[in-house]
Amino acid sequence: MGDISLNLLLLQLMTGLALGAVYALLAIGLSLIFGMLTVVNFAHGAFFMVGAFFGIYFLGLTGSFWFSLVLTPLAVGAIGLLCERFLVRPLYGRGIDYPLLLTFGLSYVMIEAMRVLFGLEGLPTSVPTELRGVVNLGFGMFPIYRLFLIFATALIVGGLWLFIEKTRYGLIIRAGSRDPEIVRILGVDISKVWLLVFGLGTAIAGLSGLLAAPTRAVNAEMGIPVLAESFVVTVVGGMGSLPGAVVAGLLVGVVFAMTSLFAPEYAELSIFVLMALVLLVRPQGLFGKAGLMG
Repeated sequence: MGDISLNLLLLQLMTGLALGAVYALLAIGLSLIFGMLTVVNFAHGAFFMVGAFFGIYFLGLTGSFWFSLVLTPLAVGAIGLLCERFLVRPLYGRGIDYPLLLTFGLSYVMIEAMRVLFGLEGLPTSVPTELRGVVNLGFGMFPIYRLFLIFATALIVGGLWLFIEKTRYGLIIRAGSRDPEIVRILGVDISKVWLLVFGLGTAIAGLSGLLAAPTRAVNAEMGIPVLAESFVVTVVGGMGSLPGAVVAGLLVGVVFAMTSLFAPEYAELSIFVLMALVLLVRPQGLFGKAGLMG
């Protein structure tokens, strides 16, 4: 440990923030769906995986990473809309276990569909040409793409906050998450709100898959470990809490990166240890509300 310099620590911290940015995006979509619909979406990792595949496909189709950045969340969000309308919606009011089991099965259907469409080996991927290279941060050279991940996440989170806090639809979403019956009495079609939220949550999952694709292997199983990690982030931040998802995502990314530096063999374990410690102190998570699951 004596040969680890401050510059190396700072570079590893930035790496953790870039990893945490992907975690945060994943957890935002998961928390958005749970906070509004009280649906534990076990297909969230599969939507992430589909986003990675679609991102590479659209990149090859259009030749532009930026077009792919727009088309991918739209396509994945459209799949999410169909899933909510025809699969998840009939299970509302039947208990939390029913949509959980449905989305669990749906995830395997999506995995097999991607295997059929793109093959068992997955697809090769690389960093977009315009985002290759490194930049000098003063304490070391850092990949431009990882820096882009941090800034892109900040923009997405800022845009989502403006949508939820400053628009009429955002007001309806916030009201519906607290008391859907009152919103329904006021004349709002709450089913359309649920549809919008589920589609938005899955679109964000797809976008995070596209953004993460250049940093990991793209195959049909890539969403399985990511699902566990996104649930860790969601639990640490607090189920249904969007600020909690952002803070916890960055925290989990930093913990993983720092553990990788000092004890790589414990990196995967470290995020679960973090979750256990947080739950011992605050069972509802950092920003969660007690009794939300009840």
